[in-house]
Amino acid sequence: MRRDAATVTPFAAARAAMYRSCMILLRHGQSEFNLHFSATRRDPGIEDPHLTPAGQAQAEAAAAALAETTLTRMIVSPYTRTLQTAAPIIASRPLTIEIDPLIRERYAFSCDIGTSPDALGARFPDHDFAHLPDPWWPGGFEPEASVIERAAQFRTQMAARPDWRETIVVSHWAFILALTGRSLMNGTWMVYDPNSPAPEELIWHP
Repeated sequence: MRRDAATVTPFAAARAAMYRSCMILLRHGQSEFNLHFSATRRDPGIEDPHLTPAGQAQAEAAAAALAETTLTRMIVSPYTRTLQTAAPIIASRPLTIEIDPLIRERYAFSCDIGTSPDALGARFPDHDFAHLPDPWWPGGFEPEASVIERAAQFRTQMAARPDWRETIVVSHWAFILALTGRSLMNGTWMVYDPNSPAPEELIWHP
């Protein structure tokens, strides 16, 4: 049944108002790696994977669901799956875009091998990757402490920014976990306050 504006509950209205001015953490949509790893629990050897059709649909759904949210800035990880997830949101409104490897995934699988800045520039010509080192991802397994340190650094940076309530961050499972203590599914998001304390406990398995 269609619900028009006159029948929206006070709770729904308050929730909509909250989303219109808040910081959003969005996990990328389903990638080719996610699809195969979920089925087999084995690393399929796919470097810097693209989104699957389902992942692309998740990205488009997120853009539609967040259409009324006030956003002026996007911070996105340099992996292809996050850049593709960000694209429908970027297409829907003017945003200041920052490509930041600080919010990348924890390096643990083949999917966490990135793409060089030059190749990313050819793949995504509307973005600037010139500031990225080559490589911008680590060369070996990243310990938990390193991800937690990156999350702490990002939390401090964002709390100092006056526009954090108008920022969307397109990132990854492990980084969002280290930042918030919450495990997000592909294509889902949460509201986040960078002034909140670091999580007391982290469970490092999806």
